[in-house]
Amino acid sequence: MALSRLLLLFMVASELRDAETKPIEFVCNKGARQAINIVAELESALSECYGSTTLSTPVQLPCNELHVASWENKSDQEKRGDIVASLKLLVESVKVFKAQSQPGCAASLLQRLENNINNYLLILTHLQLSQGPAVSPGLSCVPRSTQSLSTVLLNYNQLISGKLERFVINLEDRCNSN
Repeated sequence: MALSRLLLLFMVASELRDAETKPIEFVCNKGARQAINIVAELESALSECYGSTTLSTPVQLPCNELHVASWENKSDQEKRGDIVASLKLLVESVKVFKAQSQPGCAASLLQRLENNINNYLLILTHLQLSQGPAVSPGLSCVPRSTQSLSTVLLNYNQLISGKLERFVINLEDRCNSN
């Protein structure tokens, strides 16, 4: 079992290293995108955190709502800005919780979540987009908060599998030209 986890970790690290050095590879390699999404692993680990699923302080949730018509009318820069703003909101909220909490199962899971969010932020901020006006990251919703770690993971997964995946799929036409 430990060997299989080590192998999985190596596979994820190698996929992630490639995605970090060439963000367009993240766009063009669905396997790399699937490997970096660790929400299912975190949810599984959460089931082993007996009594630790309720956080002592609220965590801000990312903006995961996707209105397809308005989303499609946004530029690539606006879409990336929306996703980056949501990821930054969540990662900052996780940092605040970690600073105020005692070490434990929930804190450990949130550390892993923070690392995962930072990986996505690194990829998105280094992804070259077509020329257009610079867009400051902005939220597309009024943030909500929760003290439920499972709700945090659910909302994060919806952001990754919804807005982020739709954004990346729209960029796949660049895969043939690179």
